[in-house]
Amino acid sequence: MRVRGSAALITGGSRGLGRALGAELARRGARVVLVARNGEALRRTVEEIRRAGGEAHALVADVGEKDAIYPLVGAVTALAGPIDLLVHNASVLGPVPLLPLADTDCEALQQVLDVNLVGPFRLTQAIVGSMAIRGAGLVLSISSDAAINGYPGWGAYGVSKAGLDHLIRTWAAEVPAVRFASIDPGEMDTDMHADAMPDADRSTLRDPQEVARWIADWLERAEDTPSGARVEAALEVHA
Repeated sequence: MRVRGSAALITGGSRGLGRALGAELARRGARVVLVARNGEALRRTVEEIRRAGGEAHALVADVGEKDAIYPLVGAVTALAGPIDLLVHNASVLGPVPLLPLADTDCEALQQVLDVNLVGPFRLTQAIVGSMAIRGAGLVLSISSDAAINGYPGWGAYGVSKAGLDHLIRTWAAEVPAVRFASIDPGEMDTDMHADAMPDADRSTLRDPQEVARWIADWLERAEDTPSGARVEAALEVHA
């Protein structure tokens, strides 16, 4: 897809990869709408993008809330026009320190699924029809290796990401007029990673800005990747 001139909606846009990707796409000429629950951090991010000459807008919303989805889509369209790129980046870990499944209560699992899986389902459902009518658009989910590997303590998060990968594959099979993909960015130096693994060696983690640049480059050649595919970001860690 062509990034310049496109309208991009990125959830979880106030920090980490969402913040970095919003800045990178705006730098390349996209009209970016960032969504997050933390209004103060979100506004700071948008202000920084605008000072750098990019077009960005902030919308405070919780994608895990059913009633937030359609008002959100309407607001995004009013700000940036029909959505060309939807990035499902918003995620929650569940309780931290991370708990084994035997100690995870149903309410905690439900919260993770609402944000990481059900929210993206609802948001895609609200947007994909417009994309299909136009015969254009890309829905991208940010995945994790926890979607394919079982790690102690990562059960709720891993289940949600595995479900999201399969959701993307199913959308691709059902809506051929729109492109879908999942990207595993690898372990990144983010607040979420620090919450999950506070003792991790940060020098071994990827810089979200480098990952954002890789994703932006990939978007420009996304047509070379089969719709519904799961892609691993091919980056080296620079200590």
